[in-house]
Amino acid sequence: MSNIDLNKILKEVTYNFSRSGGKGGQNVNKVETKVELVFNIDRSMTLDSSMKGLFKKKLHNKIDKEGNIRVRSQTERTQLGNKKKVNEKFVKMINNALKRDKVRIRTVKSMSTKEEILREKKKKSEKKRERARKDFFDE
Repeated sequence: MSNIDLNKILKEVTYNFSRSGGKGGQNVNKVETKVELVFNIDRSMTLDSSMKGLFKKKLHNKIDKEGNIRVRSQTERTQLGNKKKVNEKFVKMINNALKRDKVRIRTVKSMSTKEEILREKKKKSEKKRERARKDFFDE
């Protein structure tokens, strides 16, 4: 399922540029260094319907109402640096979505392990009982 061409997907992406927030002086005030990557899953020609379904399932919390995945970066001082960072984040997100979930194999505790756990519990409860405040009249 991971036979997906990332270069084709990156060609379907649109970028929005805007001014970054925060500190930075004149550079922040005049240069649009913040980059937002927008990828619409439904309009993608590279992804087939099964992959679109997988993306929607695995990335459901990152998709907006229009079916767009949005990735932003504004940490770098240059637009090119932020664009590179956004692409890296997006590719990482896609690769994580394509990973197969490991099937959990249920294990059963052995009888000796269960007995050991019970012995340890009894030891602890006995220790706590001994530490408990003894009433003056009980002696």
